[in-house]
Amino acid sequence: MNRIPIAHEAAEAHRQFLTRRWFFRQCGVGLGGIALNSLLAGSAQAAKPSRNGPAAPLNPLAPKQPHFAPKAKRVIFLFMAGAPSHLELFDYKPELAKWNGKLPPAELLKGYRAAFINPNSTLLGPKFKFARHGRSGAELSELVPHIASVADELCIVKSMHTDAFNHAPAQIFLNTGSQQFGRPSLGAWTTYGLGCESRNLPSYVVFSTGSKGPSGGSSNWGAGFLPTPYGGTLFRTGAEPVLFLDNPKGIDPTLQRDSLDSINRLNQQRLGSVGDPEIAARINAYEMAYRMQSSAPDLMDLSGESKATLEAYGAEPGKPTFANACLLARRLVERDVRFVQIFHEAWDQHGNLAGDLKRNCANTDRPTAALIRDLRQRGLLDDTLVIWGGEFGRTPMVQGGDDGRDHHPNCFSMLLAGGGVKPGHTHGESDDFGFNATRDTVHVHDLNATILHLLGFDHSRLTHRFQGRDFRLTDVHGEVVSKLLA
Repeated sequence: MNRIPIAHEAAEAHRQFLTRRWFFRQCGVGLGGIALNSLLAGSAQAAKPSRNGPAAPLNPLAPKQPHFAPKAKRVIFLFMAGAPSHLELFDYKPELAKWNGKLPPAELLKGYRAAFINPNSTLLGPKFKFARHGRSGAELSELVPHIASVADELCIVKSMHTDAFNHAPAQIFLNTGSQQFGRPSLGAWTTYGLGCESRNLPSYVVFSTGSKGPSGGSSNWGAGFLPTPYGGTLFRTGAEPVLFLDNPKGIDPTLQRDSLDSINRLNQQRLGSVGDPEIAARINAYEMAYRMQSSAPDLMDLSGESKATLEAYGAEPGKPTFANACLLARRLVERDVRFVQIFHEAWDQHGNLAGDLKRNCANTDRPTAALIRDLRQRGLLDDTLVIWGGEFGRTPMVQGGDDGRDHHPNCFSMLLAGGGVKPGHTHGESDDFGFNATRDTVHVHDLNATILHLLGFDHSRLTHRFQGRDFRLTDVHGEVVSKLLA
């Protein structure tokens, strides 16, 4: 009898049995359990037991303690996607006005790369008047009279700079610390570190209110390689805040609960078998969606707001406006949502600079100031950090005839308020042309390190191991800007 083919067949059968899938299923249960335990670490808050099935797993979004006592417990980030011109809004340059129509000094352009224009284009003076406001004497544009009315609440950073000069890379860089797709966003890191105190709403909520979505897309608010629950949930400002949240016709609450219980039992069986943390995330997502069916419509109903409040924001219930999103941001943080981000993609003025800036400021100035004032009146501003700004600035050189500015990473401005920052303070400065940040410069990594510090984190210790190394929001960079702190 020839035993060689039989031996070969046995070896082949054994080889097929010892597959990678088999190894992780049979030998990796301990690793899966460790990963799941890490995801759920520190959570003492169990999900609500189902009506007919076993209790859901511990909540991966349960509140966690930061490294030290935080100044801010929550963040509202008003992201002005497209890059507003600092030269028309927050950084007045009378010297630039004197050079209007002239070529820039040669030494200014040494080694400079522009996105779209010839760097030797003529300089363009500021298009609007500036004046000083409040006890702090903050110098602000006539385009933002409402923001100017809360000048003494603001910490204005005039010395921001970044590494990218095109929209998508720069937006993703500011929000994730990397110009490449796939990294966790600032909001995701915040939720990963702090969890969420709300059981009926996501920890991280996103709105998009401009003429289009941000160039970097959902990567600006994604979880990246962090577990899925930590990413942002996109809300709309109309009657249906989340698509497909409502039950279809013929599905009553009893049938929905029974269906969800059955799905959860299957997911729990699979979770017990393979220990994949993403299954725990899926169970949590189903339960969150179920609870949101009642909590989200109540959140979006602005009928209970006073007429004075609606007028202060310029809000019109049911419309997809920046004003409505700002009012909803206040309602969200009142309901213990940890991070709210509003993307308003409207600020890319390569031409029609004056007209577009007037329109954009008309849409955003009043609600921004109303949000800050409203948070103050309700006792929320001290531990809510409000951030206003875009991904970079605009060039002092002209583009589009005599009424436009190109992308500019060397210098731009950001506004901060509340949450432990120094009120009535202007930080840093740029040169006479608003071309380079020259004093007390703040890189994007420094800004993110400072935001995490205000939330109670050492940015170098808030890490997640992925593909064999520890990653963090600020990569290997970033310094906390102590001069911004109250």
